[in-house]
Amino acid sequence: MLVLLPPSETKRDGGDGPPLDLAALSHDADLGPVRADLCDELVALAGDRPAARAALGVSQRQDAEIDRNAALRTNPTLPALDRYTGVLYDALDAGSFTRATRDRARSRLAVCSALFGLLGADDPIPPYRLSAGSKLPGSGTLAARWRPALDPLLARIADGELVVDLRSGGYAALGTVPGAVTVNVLARRPDGSRSVVSHHNKSHKGGLARLLATSRAEPADAGAVARIARRAGHVVERDGDHLDLVIPA
Repeated sequence: MLVLLPPSETKRDGGDGPPLDLAALSHDADLGPVRADLCDELVALAGDRPAARAALGVSQRQDAEIDRNAALRTNPTLPALDRYTGVLYDALDAGSFTRATRDRARSRLAVCSALFGLLGADDPIPPYRLSAGSKLPGSGTLAARWRPALDPLLARIADGELVVDLRSGGYAALGTVPGAVTVNVLARRPDGSRSVVSHHNKSHKGGLARLLATSRAEPADAGAVARIARRAGHVVERDGDHLDLVIPA
C-alpha cells in the first residue's frame, strides 16, 4: 500500500543533509528531467523579485521564500517527511513513530510535490516555494508539465499495489492514479445532512495517514482501508473506491 500525501506550503528551515542531489531522489529515471528544469527555472526566477512574487503568489514580506529558491541547490536537506510542516503533518506526527513502525510507515508514505513530482518519505530535499497552482513565466501549467511523466509512473505503481490518494485537488491534477482509494472529510449536521469539511480536513487526513502508515494490516481495497479507520473509532462511509470520513458538525 502507498499513501499519497500533498505537500505543505510551510516547510521547516535548515537541515543536516548534503545539498540537493536530484539523482538521489526516488523515481529519478522517470521524473529527473522535469525536476531539473523546474529547479533551474526557480533559481533563475529568484533573481527577478517582482516576477518571482507574481509567479509564486507571495508578497514582498515573503521574500524569504524567494531566497530559499535562490539557494535551492546549496541549502542543506532534510527527509521529505521532516521538511513539510502544517496541519496534516502535525496530525501525521512522523517524528513520534516508534522504531517498530518507522520502517513500515516510511515505506508506505509518499508526497506529491509541485517541484519534485513523487517523493519518497526519506528523499532529502531543501526548503522551497512552489505550489501546484503556481505558473512559471513562459511555461505551461505545472499540471501540463508533470502529467506526461507522473501519469505513467503512478499507473505502474497502482498496477502493483493499493494507492490511497489523500491529495488535495491541485496536487491530484499533477498526476492521475487509476483505481486509487480517495477520501473526503464530511461534517454530519444534527439533521443528518452532510457538508464538506474545510478547516479540519487536513488534520483528519493526516490522522488517517498515520493509521494506515503504521498498521500491521496490508489492505487490498477500499473496504479494508475503511475497516482500519473504523477500528480506530472513525465513522466511514464507502462508495466503491471512495471513502467519506464523517465527523460531527
